[in-house]
Amino acid sequence: MEDYLKDRVSSVPVSPGIYFFKNKKDQTIYIGKAKSLRKRVQSYFTSTNKKDAKTQVMVRHIVDIDWMVVRSETEALLTEANLIKEHKPRYNVFLKDDKTFPYIKITNERYPRIEIMRMKNLKKDRHTYFGPYTDTYYLREVLRSIHKIFPLRTCSFDIDDESIKKKKHSVCLDYHIKRCEGPCEGLVSYKQYGDMIDSIKMFLKGRSGDVRFQINSMMESASDELRYEDAARYRNQLSAIDNFMDRQKKVSHDFMDRDIICLSSDGNAAVCILIRIRNGHLIGRNRFYMNITDENDHSGNIQSFILQHYSSSMDYPKEILLEVDVEDKDNLEMWLSANKKGNLKILNPQRGEKHQLVEMCRKNADLQLKELLAKKIKRKEVVSKTIDSLQGDLDMQAPPRRIEAFDNSNIQGKHPVAGMVCFIDGKPRKGEYRRFNIKTVKGIDDFAMMHEVVSRKYKRALDEGTSLPDLILIDGGKGQLSAAKSALDNLGLGYIPIIGLAKRLEEVFKPGLSDAQSIAKTSPGLFLLRKIRDEVHRYAITFHRSKRAKDMTLSAFDGIKGMGKVRVKKLWSEFESLDRIKKASVQGIREALKVSESIAKEVIKISNR
Repeated sequence: MEDYLKDRVSSVPVSPGIYFFKNKKDQTIYIGKAKSLRKRVQSYFTSTNKKDAKTQVMVRHIVDIDWMVVRSETEALLTEANLIKEHKPRYNVFLKDDKTFPYIKITNERYPRIEIMRMKNLKKDRHTYFGPYTDTYYLREVLRSIHKIFPLRTCSFDIDDESIKKKKHSVCLDYHIKRCEGPCEGLVSYKQYGDMIDSIKMFLKGRSGDVRFQINSMMESASDELRYEDAARYRNQLSAIDNFMDRQKKVSHDFMDRDIICLSSDGNAAVCILIRIRNGHLIGRNRFYMNITDENDHSGNIQSFILQHYSSSMDYPKEILLEVDVEDKDNLEMWLSANKKGNLKILNPQRGEKHQLVEMCRKNADLQLKELLAKKIKRKEVVSKTIDSLQGDLDMQAPPRRIEAFDNSNIQGKHPVAGMVCFIDGKPRKGEYRRFNIKTVKGIDDFAMMHEVVSRKYKRALDEGTSLPDLILIDGGKGQLSAAKSALDNLGLGYIPIIGLAKRLEEVFKPGLSDAQSIAKTSPGLFLLRKIRDEVHRYAITFHRSKRAKDMTLSAFDGIKGMGKVRVKKLWSEFESLDRIKKASVQGIREALKVSESIAKEVIKISNR
């Protein structure tokens, strides 16, 4: 361990808190929590502490350590979960695609509405949320049932006492067909509407039976008071509730609210199943995909899921059933109970009905993992056929899984640029696309431009130790290919296979061979090369056009004496478009740029050309 790292470890406090491991790029690669920060951090660097292979790899990449002290272990749990969600460190466990899960939102208004929203917009505010729902079919069923049972408004008006008094809004068709009670005109009291919202909240919490009892009482009262039309409406609502309840399976006989969580994993891939039981009925099954770092750390992976899921949830049960014990069970229960504002227990049942429920959840998790792995295998098989075909077409010793392609773009030597795209297993990896401004070549010289770009790209790759390609594709003929090959040879990378794909006849060339390769026009490998060539051409020419347009726009006013680069930029930032500059007055331009009247007039004159 380097001296700097030793000093950092010795500086770590003994308080509870969060620690951050960083790599040489100052990227956070791991976030952890600890009751004693110093003891936990030191444990990573002691030879006596047995570490799995992935932890050993992680430790080799640590070049800096940071930390944050908190007040308690429970607070450390929540802080860790929030930071992992935000930063998604490479060596942490985190939920995949959690920002796409929908929630049901009950707005905090005088007459609330129900909306569907995605997690990326979820905020801890005064609105009420239910979810997340990973089963969109179940979510649609819930909403359909709510609108059948309750006369809930669907408009987006801001309704308050003033708008009702001034009659800003009028009832719509929903009122006339008895699907809304007309709050926009004050035809239903705030209390009545609020009671209905409370019933909806009970319904969303799985208390369908309680809601049914309330509506049945209202129906009987309406019948006794000879309000037969109201009684008929309540009867229809009861029928909708019964239909909804019939589709829910009763799985528990003690009517307890429970969540059952099981995780099934294979390597880095994991599927977590959460079964929600409310009032004894199974009301939903949510499926979550996870990235994990150690499939043997079953307890830690489950704990990570609980922290990340319930930090975004508004629906808490009374019990959470797990198939394993978690390390920080007491702290987890305290944190969950505080969020729930009531007592919540985490149990690991070994027999009886609860154990059977966990077994049911386990079977679901195993089945979902098999389905996930089968899809992955299928995708790999499709990709491998194309890659295998390309390997055979080019007579390569290894399959070209990582392909990088280059293309230049310029007009008569002006605004010269280049683009590089990266394909892995036949799929574009857009995060690794690169753009280049040509720096050393003057005039029209495609060969020299290609030599410069390839040299710059792979010199940097060697300096930073990043991945090298299995195959390099040059968009061009023999000249561009020779220039690129020369650049590789100068860097000692002449062993990397490189080819050129000529535009005119779609011919593939290899260095040192005058004739094109004999590849069938129907070959999947050739189709892949064309796809990559077209993508790098699109990428390079798009960059060239944007640069040319920017330079043309900025240079339009460069010829005006007194309009330097700073003032030209300020002109565009103030007026944003050429049309606005044309419509501006001389005085307006003078005040915005602090220039003389003659300069302002010249700006308007040029903008109108």
